[in-house]
Amino acid sequence: MSETDDLYQALIMERARSPHHTGGLDPFDAEAEGDNPMCGDRVRIRISYDHGLIGDLRHETRGCAICVSSADLMGDAVIGKSGPEIDELAEAFDAMVIDGRVPDRSDFANLRALAGIHAYRSRHRCAILPWQALRAALGRTMEYQNG
Repeated sequence: MSETDDLYQALIMERARSPHHTGGLDPFDAEAEGDNPMCGDRVRIRISYDHGLIGDLRHETRGCAICVSSADLMGDAVIGKSGPEIDELAEAFDAMVIDGRVPDRSDFANLRALAGIHAYRSRHRCAILPWQALRAALGRTMEYQNG
C-alpha cells in the first residue's frame, strides 16, 4: 500500500470509530432511512436547512466501517451546499465507487478515501447507502424542490 492509501485507510477507520456528524438533530427539516439487508447496514439521515442550503446533517449509522465513514465524510462534504450541488456531488461519488472515476474537485478531498472501495464490488452498497438516504431526505423537502 502507498502512503496515500495508508492515510486514507486511517481516515476511514478514524471516522468509523469517532464520527463527527452523529447524534440527534432537533429540529430537523427532513429525514430518511436506508438499509442494506445483505450486510445489515442501517442509516438514518437528518438534515436542517439554512437559507436553502444544508445547515447541518446528522446520521445514525449501524453498520460496517465503510458505511459509517461514508456517512460521516458525506456530512463534511454537503454542509453549506444546495440540493442541486449535492446531486452533482452524489453522482460523482457513485461514479467513483462504481466505475473507479475519481473526480478532481476541491470539495471531494476526504471522500477520495473511499475510492479503493471500487475494487470490492460487494462493498459498493455500503459506501453508497448514506448518499441514497440523503437524496431521499432531500427529495422530501420543499426547499430542495425550489432550491
